[in-house]
Amino acid sequence: MSLFDHKLSELKSLLHKKEISVTDLVDESYKRIQAVDDKVGAFLTLNEENARAYAKELDEALDNRSEFGLLFGMPIGIKDNIVTKDLRTTCASKMLENFDPIYDATVMQHLKEAEAVTIGKLNMDEFAMGSSSENSAFKTVKNPWDLDRVPGGSSGGSAAAVAAGEVPFSLGSDTGGSIRQPASYCGVVGLKPTYGRVSRFGLVAFASSFDHIGPITRHVEDNAYILQAISGLDEMDSTSANVEVPDFLSALTGDVKGLKIAVPKEYLGEGVGEEAKQSVLDALKVLEGLGATWEEVSLPHSKYALATYYLLSSSEASANLSRFDGIRYGYRTDNAENLIELYKQTRAEGFGDEVKRRIMLGTFALSSGYYDAYYKKAQKVRTLIKKDFDDVLEKYDVIIGPTAPTPAFKIGENISDPLTMYANDILTIPVNLAGVPAISIPCGFANGLPLGLQIIGKHFDESTVYRVAHAYEQATEHHKAKPEL
Repeated sequence: MSLFDHKLSELKSLLHKKEISVTDLVDESYKRIQAVDDKVGAFLTLNEENARAYAKELDEALDNRSEFGLLFGMPIGIKDNIVTKDLRTTCASKMLENFDPIYDATVMQHLKEAEAVTIGKLNMDEFAMGSSSENSAFKTVKNPWDLDRVPGGSSGGSAAAVAAGEVPFSLGSDTGGSIRQPASYCGVVGLKPTYGRVSRFGLVAFASSFDHIGPITRHVEDNAYILQAISGLDEMDSTSANVEVPDFLSALTGDVKGLKIAVPKEYLGEGVGEEAKQSVLDALKVLEGLGATWEEVSLPHSKYALATYYLLSSSEASANLSRFDGIRYGYRTDNAENLIELYKQTRAEGFGDEVKRRIMLGTFALSSGYYDAYYKKAQKVRTLIKKDFDDVLEKYDVIIGPTAPTPAFKIGENISDPLTMYANDILTIPVNLAGVPAISIPCGFANGLPLGLQIIGKHFDESTVYRVAHAYEQATEHHKAKPEL
């Protein structure tokens, strides 16, 4: 049995009883990485020397202190688009392959205050653009359940590392489903918090009005611990919300009696596989048995979500990625004879195909003559999609559906078909357009591959989302299954 089969609260107890040390936890992580990461490809950069030194420091603190951080001694992996001081941050792109930041993202400061140990930086789709983690400039991430399949994306490394037992917890980022979809494919728990709950300062921007940082874990309880540690108002982020951070752990009561669940007919309709539909219906029976009730509802504008998202997010990406020009930092071409050539060649050589595709789409949508027809219209539809969620969540406590329409697909299967690839996020994208919180938890298997249940809540009501997820988790065994590598 791995130490990482224990929940965070159990590991804390073992530490304080001196049955294990922080060094033991860090050792466990690096031994597992050494054993399996050449197959999985989850890590891009390891922080081994610093992590081991910090583990020794924390072990000494166990003898000399009575107060400890919320995540004291816990090993964690960080998605490689979250800025880490003196630890390489590449966004899985040639453009930033030698970027060593001189400051920490706010979430990293929070993790340091909580006394977590950073194990390393996790692989991803380049600049978080993709649904399969095949778009990394360095190596493809593999799904620990089947190494011929994708782990999802863009936080594929974050989900695969937790599923493979390399780290017990990780941070990912979610722009259109990039935490929840890989969590579904890898059979782990992934939460996208409410927009504004967690600071985005230090997250390398893809689409600023969609980006969220959130935790990926094996257990719902652990997920609540991590969110507790990283949430809060941040003056460095103008979109950070000045709302109270509740005690998320106190919501894990297991009691869902009288809870009202909405099930959108669009989430069980065309394009959603039979196994995914059935797993949701089975999950609803479990929640009914615990005292909840459910009704079918409609989110009528969901059918426009995919087009709306790709227009708006690509527009924001084209603006955000204009800073990578070969002048200030990052990759610079050696082949330019003048300034214009420098810009063109740097971006042509530094960005991968998917990033270029989205920059071009976004630049087109924002260009004179097309702005009103595309960007402005998409913003109006976004408002309608948000209103759909607001209307349903006024009458119901949560919305439930599948996280992804199918289990993980094979590596290479969709890489040359962008539209099919984009459709894998059809069930997660509307949630980012609305900015509400959502979690993916394991809810079954199809041909030995995990399926995810998505639970969506009201703005800043992660507590109810966690309460439902935890009650379901306690009543089932899906989360206990592990891949055999």
